[in-house]
Amino acid sequence: MPTPLLEPLPAEARHGTSLLDAALAWAGRLSRIAVWAAGALTLASVLLITVDVLLRKIAGRGIGGSDELAGYVFAISTSWAFAFATLQRAHVRVDVLYHRLPTRVAAAVDWLCLVAFAIFFAYLARFGFDVVRQSFAQDSRSNSALGMHLWIPQLLWFLGIAWMCIVTGLLLLRAGSALVHGDVASVQRWAGVRSAKEEAVEEASAGERIVQGERK
Repeated sequence: MPTPLLEPLPAEARHGTSLLDAALAWAGRLSRIAVWAAGALTLASVLLITVDVLLRKIAGRGIGGSDELAGYVFAISTSWAFAFATLQRAHVRVDVLYHRLPTRVAAAVDWLCLVAFAIFFAYLARFGFDVVRQSFAQDSRSNSALGMHLWIPQLLWFLGIAWMCIVTGLLLLRAGSALVHGDVASVQRWAGVRSAKEEAVEEASAGERIVQGERK
């Protein structure tokens, strides 16, 4: 995974030759920011739990509510990480038969996988919105000392799912267009399974960055 928080846009996106490519480039940048923010929240929740445990051990009394907040953070961070993982093609897929398929058939399978993704997250967003709406209308609160308004963490979780739906829609359009025009390479770039060569190159790049960082 590249190190910079905001990567430069591809040349074709900067020059506006492809609206979908430009939209996906910006989606990638926003998704990266979301992942960094989610990671920061996760670290903050870990620190809060650590302090809570130490206070319970030393003073016999903790902060309270750290486990509840950590649960909210986990759900929110996960929902906002979906889009970034999809753009990076980092989701786990069983590819025992995939690499044995003809190239065009594999590209069609990649696009159908995106369709399945879109359907699943559309349903999840639909019912997730109902949960947020009902919690807000009923002013539901957590049954704890915090008494958290449940619609607040639920809304943040739902927005991550909604963003995933937007990104999946963009990928569907981009990969679908490439499939129609017979551009199999672009379909694999946006929706395919990463090859062993791509993973090796990524690991080598990550190792090189680590070595350069140690030299500095």
